[in-house]
Amino acid sequence: MILFGCVISIIPLIALGFFSFMKSSASVQSHVNSSNIQLMNQTNSNLEQVLKTVDYTLNYVINSNILQEALYRPLSYYDFQLYNKLREELSLLQSPETKVTDVILANATMNWLVNNRGMYDFYEYASSDTLLSLMELKSNSNWLLLETESLGSSDTQSYACPYTITLAKKMPLSSSEARGIAVATIPSCSLAAMMDSPSDTREVMVLDHDYRIVVHPEPGKLGRYLTDTGYEQEDLERFDSKSGQFETRIDGKPVSITYVRSDFNGWLYASLTEMAAVTKESRSIGWFTLYICLVMIGFSLLVVWLGTRRMYTPIRHIFESIVERLPEIQANKKNELQIIDEHIRDMFQSNTQLRNELRQHSQQVRTFFLHKLFLGKINAPEAEEQIELFGYRELVSKWERMAVFTLQIDMLDETRYERKDSDLLLFAIHNMIEEIIPSEHRLPSVIIDQTQVTLIGRGEITLEQFNDYIYKLSEEIQKTTRSFLDLDVSIGISLPYSNLFKTARAYQEGLEALKHRIKLGTGVIIPYHSLNSGKHTRVYFYPTQVENELIDAIKLADEERALELLGQWLSDVFHKDRTPHEYQISLIRLLNDLMIVMQESGIMLEQVHIQDGSLVEELLKLYTSSDIERWFHTRVIQPMVKVFRDRQQSQYQNLSEQMIEMIRNEFDRNITLEECASRLHYNNFYLSSVFKKETNMSFSEYLTQYRFKMSKKWLVETDMPIKEIAEKLSYNNSQNFIRSFRKLEGMTPGQYRSKYRQEG
Repeated sequence: MILFGCVISIIPLIALGFFSFMKSSASVQSHVNSSNIQLMNQTNSNLEQVLKTVDYTLNYVINSNILQEALYRPLSYYDFQLYNKLREELSLLQSPETKVTDVILANATMNWLVNNRGMYDFYEYASSDTLLSLMELKSNSNWLLLETESLGSSDTQSYACPYTITLAKKMPLSSSEARGIAVATIPSCSLAAMMDSPSDTREVMVLDHDYRIVVHPEPGKLGRYLTDTGYEQEDLERFDSKSGQFETRIDGKPVSITYVRSDFNGWLYASLTEMAAVTKESRSIGWFTLYICLVMIGFSLLVVWLGTRRMYTPIRHIFESIVERLPEIQANKKNELQIIDEHIRDMFQSNTQLRNELRQHSQQVRTFFLHKLFLGKINAPEAEEQIELFGYRELVSKWERMAVFTLQIDMLDETRYERKDSDLLLFAIHNMIEEIIPSEHRLPSVIIDQTQVTLIGRGEITLEQFNDYIYKLSEEIQKTTRSFLDLDVSIGISLPYSNLFKTARAYQEGLEALKHRIKLGTGVIIPYHSLNSGKHTRVYFYPTQVENELIDAIKLADEERALELLGQWLSDVFHKDRTPHEYQISLIRLLNDLMIVMQESGIMLEQVHIQDGSLVEELLKLYTSSDIERWFHTRVIQPMVKVFRDRQQSQYQNLSEQMIEMIRNEFDRNITLEECASRLHYNNFYLSSVFKKETNMSFSEYLTQYRFKMSKKWLVETDMPIKEIAEKLSYNNSQNFIRSFRKLEGMTPGQYRSKYRQEG
């Protein structure tokens, strides 16, 4: 947790410090670059203002009438007035603002030259060759950097500047042939003084078209080409726009160059700043940022340490609680959080399982409630409470009419299914019913004794519409079942009712309707309102003669004849128009008579494979004549015929001898007649009569007599205590044994032991 806290606190701080330093460095660089551009623009503006003033004034002088007149005539000392006027014109150029030190007007055609010192013959002037070379320049107006000595005027040298910026204009300006030239000189050092004071980290200069230094704070660098001061030729190619910035290296040091190109004369104003000076402030910002980050990291570590201790304390308590309950976890040496996570997952899994179990139990409770509701085993207050509990109140309150329909599968013997599949088939039908009937029109379906039972309700509907709705649903359910399961089902529909607590009666009506399949056949829909039309009678015919013939055929082990008579008996019974109850009474009567034959013949239920359940219940679950005939054949008649056939093929065993042998071997435990009958596979009444006939006493009398005989033998021949003898003979206590012995022998067991031992 400490490492994680350090990661999420220190890494963002480091990232923040780094990006802050980078942002501030970029901001400082941008600010320096912006300041340099502003400085260059300002320097350009200041110097160009001077140069433009000089250029404009010199143009004015050249174009003045006085100078135009002088260009086409010779001058001598006699033209004193004209000379003075020219001197007045030249004085316009010489002022502190223009920085001009000397102005030269030279007329090569008329051989005269005027400057600050006076008037001279042109060809006798010391710098006439320089002036003639200027007259040969292509442009009429040129800004040049000349050595101060090349003009030969003492005024140009008065500032002790080795180079002079010279403005040379041919005269006249409008003519293609130059008669003379006008020159204005400005010491380069004067213009350098107008720029910012130089520093150790920044250098400002002005370059001409040939990248020659024309203005520089250091006079020693004037007139030198930029490549002669440590710059590469590739750097000159980067001055390719009106203004810009780039970085290069001079003498191994990184330098940032900012430049602006003049629109007036094309000169280049450049500022050279060492990167070390630019980054100096950035480094100070970086160190400050580093110190702040270190302080914040230290504070974060403290907070993380304290916070993790505070957070870990409850985690540790939880972990210790888990370890106390599950000590084997400590041996695994797993991470505490991993262990807690596993247990939380186990808790969630257990919670999910509990929810699923609760949901299942809730469904089971709902199903149990519906079972009790249909079977009428719940009173009105309890029903009201559970309807509210299970959320059926709002649903049931909307229903004005209700009905119960019951569904049963007709037969499985002639289908691809088996009897064991009936539960799965009913479950499948249950799902179909819940898909076909909207949930707002029914309560959940339940299965009661292989019968699918559903309560349906509707509101705001007439009785005819409700009956029609129920019948259409029944038809759709039958059709769906036949389509998907290839199975015939029958449906019984109760009478409509409006009180929920009459549901039990409606359920019985649905079952009663289904019983009429005995006559109607399979795959039918039977509304209860179509029954009980008043045509039933309480006196009905029972085919006794056919039954007697059937019993005789069974005793004679004639199975074929017995089956023929069974079909005749069923035909005689179902031929009459009776109620389902009356049909069932006839069937139960036949079954009862056959059971009496079995009992009288000494046939055990195990012999006919009837051990668990009730034959009557099995019979009452059948509703079609074919199922009933098949059941009587397989469950009753065929097993009985087999027993009688076996008896005909073998003699009776000596049952009495077998029972006596059982008594002699097991008299010391609670042996019963029923147990002997079960072992010998005979009816206990039959065995009792056989035993009494053979021994002239009942089974219990013979058992008591044999135990009494053994008790007397033990009393005389052994020292066994009377209490132990009583226990061996299965008496509840010794007093009962003593009382029984006195009744039979006329004395107590102790008296009998004393008497017959002395005699022995």
